[in-house]
Amino acid sequence: MSATLDTNTAVKPIHHWIGGEIYQGQSGRSGAVYNPATGQQTGEVAFATIEEIDHAVQTAKAASAAWRATSLGRRAELFFKIRELFHAHREDIAKLLTAEHGKVLSDAMGEVTRGLEVIEFCCGLPTLLKGSMSEQVSNGVDVYSLRQPLGVVAGITPFNFPAMVPMWMWAPALATGNTFVLKPSEKDPSASLLTAELLKEAGVPDGVFNVIHGDKVAVDALLEHPDIAAVSFVGSTPIAKYVYETATSRGKRCQALGGAKNHMIVLPDADIDMAADAAISAAYGSAGERCMAISMVVAVGGVADELVTAIKSRIPGVKVGNGMDPTSEMGPLVTREHRDKVASYVERAGGEGATVVVDGRESAPAGDGFFLAPSLIDHVKPGMANYDDEIFGPVLGVTRVDTYEQAVGLVNSNPFGNGVAIFTRDGGAARQFQFDILAGMVGINVPIPVPVAYYSFGGWKASLFGDRHIYGPEGIDFYTRSKVVTSRWPDPATSKIDLGFPQTR
Repeated sequence: MSATLDTNTAVKPIHHWIGGEIYQGQSGRSGAVYNPATGQQTGEVAFATIEEIDHAVQTAKAASAAWRATSLGRRAELFFKIRELFHAHREDIAKLLTAEHGKVLSDAMGEVTRGLEVIEFCCGLPTLLKGSMSEQVSNGVDVYSLRQPLGVVAGITPFNFPAMVPMWMWAPALATGNTFVLKPSEKDPSASLLTAELLKEAGVPDGVFNVIHGDKVAVDALLEHPDIAAVSFVGSTPIAKYVYETATSRGKRCQALGGAKNHMIVLPDADIDMAADAAISAAYGSAGERCMAISMVVAVGGVADELVTAIKSRIPGVKVGNGMDPTSEMGPLVTREHRDKVASYVERAGGEGATVVVDGRESAPAGDGFFLAPSLIDHVKPGMANYDDEIFGPVLGVTRVDTYEQAVGLVNSNPFGNGVAIFTRDGGAARQFQFDILAGMVGINVPIPVPVAYYSFGGWKASLFGDRHIYGPEGIDFYTRSKVVTSRWPDPATSKIDLGFPQTR
């Protein structure tokens, strides 16, 4: 592997990947990449010009015809090689994630593993791309359907899962015969280049997978480029809405996954210890920088005091530190600015009428890293910033309601509809909950219900723009389009002119 694996503190240049090789940007614009655990700058990522982005798209377009014509058997063979290479280098990828994002190494390994599941799903692409056929729909006429690739597609991915979320996009896109241009987050871009190297090593032809770095200039160039057929996006809701509206106004297919405010409802019959363990895990894992993190616990009936006490008692046991330290359970936030923004929600909570039970600012590790320890805020209500906003950090709020119906009403009236969980020992209540709730992903005694790779990931309401969720069966649908063929092989002697509408009788 190349210098993309170097996680030392020396500032390294991070370039684009176009046509199967490193492409040095010439824009003169760049962004700093930091190690969040130390606060030190470790990289300088080049920002692409519009011309460089066009070069990447044209390179992908030139590779498209041959890649689309590659047999399903050959593509499946390549995906098995891709799977083996990514599995062999999963720790290398994870170390890059920890070095640039800050998440602890065990969490980074989990990210890579969940991404690998999507690659494994795509190894079955010959079955995934099967069409259908109806024989003799009319006299001598057969009808069959095909699924064919779109062409050049693009992915715009967030900082919080620099390896997994791109895998959610490029794996089904490549498997279905498309070529791909990835614009990863400029905050932690190195995993995308290692991905490119591994795909090349596996035998993916040059130009099929390309990486360009940048900011809004790059995003807009991809959204507006006439040769890009579809765009996948994961990020905040305001940007997701912008991406979706801009892409679709230019005739592109678009799936844009937005933000979340995930609730965990705890009914009075729930096991308190299990619910408290789940709340800690789901709220503070990856420093809360997950779109599926639990950010609000909804305590129903008289369970609140006992539950808050149980959560509070567990927080001092969460070890916050450098992600490379195997004893660390939670790392820093991705940037100093984001850490300060998250901390501001804790600062304002008291003034809003909430109760700060644990203040993570007080126990954050000393030094220049972007650390914030877990915070717990009780008596949070709709209308408070701590309730309404997607904080995206290690801040867990607790709101109290009297009844199950009030808990469901809170979730269903929230503008987001990504994920939700319920903790109960009542099977009837759990079944009613999955029927009542307006969210795309539901957990029953499962705090982070991220679907396995052979289902699809995505929310409802302001958490999703577009009509297709990501990866799984809906991911295959998104990156292909259906073509229906009506076929007849008649005896030329029977040919005649008939201006009537074709009938199947």
